[in-house]
Formats: sequence, structure tokens, C-alpha cells
Amino acid sequence: MTRTIRAGVVGASGLAGGELIRLITQHPHMEPAFLGGSSNVGRRPAELHPGLRLDLGGLTVQPVTEDTVDDLAERVDVVFLATPAPVSAELAALLADRVPAVVDLSGAFRIRTPELHDRWYPKVKRRTELADRFVYGVPELIGDQLKDAPLISLPGCYATAMTLGLAPLTLGLGLDLKTVVVDGKSGSSGGGLQLRTADLHPFRSGAIAPYAPTGHRHAGEVRDFLSRSKPGSIGTLSMSAYGVSTVRGLLTSSYVFTDAAVDQRELQRAYLRFYKEHRFVRVRRNTETLIPVPDPQAVLGSNFCDVTVLHDEEDGRIVVLAALDNLVKGAAGQAVQAANLRFGLPEESGLTMQPVMPA
Repeated sequence: MTRTIRAGVVGASGLAGGELIRLITQHPHMEPAFLGGSSNVGRRPAELHPGLRLDLGGLTVQPVTEDTVDDLAERVDVVFLATPAPVSAELAALLADRVPAVVDLSGAFRIRTPELHDRWYPKVKRRTELADRFVYGVPELIGDQLKDAPLISLPGCYATAMTLGLAPLTLGLGLDLKTVVVDGKSGSSGGGLQLRTADLHPFRSGAIAPYAPTGHRHAGEVRDFLSRSKPGSIGTLSMSAYGVSTVRGLLTSSYVFTDAAVDQRELQRAYLRFYKEHRFVRVRRNTETLIPVPDPQAVLGSNFCDVTVLHDEEDGRIVVLAALDNLVKGAAGQAVQAANLRFGLPEESGLTMQPVMPA
């Protein structure tokens, strides 16, 4: 008989925290056992997330400090950190070796290389020996490493789409990618609940805002991960990111240049073969539905990542498109997926919901 995994969510009042609560409460083998935070201490989930009319046995948001961490550790089997990177760096140091598993959704431990981490996260001070213990949690690519892993760092939402899109080329076909140029577009929920002028409705609605036109930290973590992965290699990877007027969902368009001789049939077969055993990555033909895919609206509310690969024979490039819901497969859903593997549960537990469309 499968035991129930007791889950704690720190950062319970945020968007990813709300998604975690939603997914955990419908999980057949997981239950919420602790809610943590700092700005909404004492409040119930139903007060913070209008879509969740849940009692959860009277659970309210509680602070997590050095004085309370021992009590937290006794109540949970896994802690999900849906907190800003500087906070995650501090909390992970408190929780490591006190709870069976910590799953961090922030960027605190995503980049292994210290110099590259300091480049993209200069304000996030972390213990080097602790960072070395974190597993970079892309379940489809390193699922075997997640089993019994005590510390798991989830990739960013953009990074998830990029990595899943490029992995069949490098890890599958073993190609050497000379240049990869990525165009990323994300809805407003990717920025969390911070109050910024650029995210106000009069400016965000109808916008295509180039908020990171010359670089994005998620490109840094993809480079870091793929540079340590074999058999293929990657030369340069650059990214421009744009905010669009949707709320949920993102799309990455990766333009890949390589000296390898490939064609459309070989690429399609390689992607289908690579993800044959991974139900949450759907390899799709661009014209297989009434609307062109991948399209973020075709995955909203689900843990799917839709991937399409195209060979641009005339211009000598490979085009890889990847779409996902940034709050599910890009955050909370992937966190639950990683925890399932960590505790030996079926990977799809609590994540079988189909997309909601139109949304």
C-alpha cells in the first residue's frame, strides 16, 4: 500500500504556491501538511487564492525560521520552496538534512558553475557545497537521478521549454550545435505578484514588451546544463525574452545552426524516439490541428510541454518550438512530477489533467 507523502509549501501565497496547493490537494498520494510564508502569516489558502475554497484541516500560513524549522521537519516528507531565490538559498540551508526532500522552484541552485551563477544571480549568496548537492530536476532527462535525491532544483519555465526542445538534438542525435538563438514569449504570470509599472493593465494589455532583449538568466542555466551533458555539445546560446498580454503560458522558438547534415524525417523520428516513454512531452507536427501548434493555449492547466521540430532547408537551420504552461509544467506541475519520482510514485500521479481550451 502506497503511503501518503506529507507536503509543505513555503511561499504559499504566491502564484506557484497556489498552483502547488491545487495540485497537492488532488494528488492521490500526497497531502498538504504545512504552509509557510512571511507576508500573509495566519491566513488560510482560500483567502489568498480565490479559486481554492479549501479548509485543509485548518492550515494557515506560518513563518519559517531557525526557531520553527525543527517543528516543520517533523511534519513533512517534502518541502516545496516557491520563494524568491535569496530566500530559497537561506531556507535550503536550514532544511537540508532535516527533511527527506527539498524541491526548490527558484533560481538559487539551478546553475552549478559558480562564475555563471554570480553572473546571473549576483544577489543570491549560497553555500557552494550545498549547491553541489542539488540535482537539476528535468524529470524527462535525469529522472534516474531524482530517485531518493534529497535536494532538487527545478529549471526555470523558459529553461524547461528550451532544454526539452534542444535535448533530442544534443543528447539524442549527439549533434554539435554551433549557434542557438532563442526567442521567448511569456504571459504576465511569469513575473509573479510583484507590483511593477510595466505589469499594470494599461501597459501590459495588448503589449509585446521586450523586457530582456539581450539576454536572460534562463539561457545561462540551459548553457550550464547542456555544456555538462553528452554526447552532443553547444557553442553559443543567446536569448531574447518578451512579455505578451496573456496571463499563463509561454513559447520558445529556438533557431539552431549546425554543420550536421539532417533532414525533416530524421529530425521528426529522433524527437519521437527520444520522448517515446515520456508522456508529458508531446511531439507534434506543426499542422496537425485546426490551429498551428505548439501554441501555449493548447497546454494551459496541464503538465504537458508541446514540442515541434522543423528543418529549414533553404536557410540551413533547425527550428524548435516548445510551449508549456509556465505555472504548471514550468513550475508547480514539474515540482510534483519530480517529487513523484523522488518517492517512487507513478510519475503522472496527480498530474493527469488535460489542457483547458479555450482559456
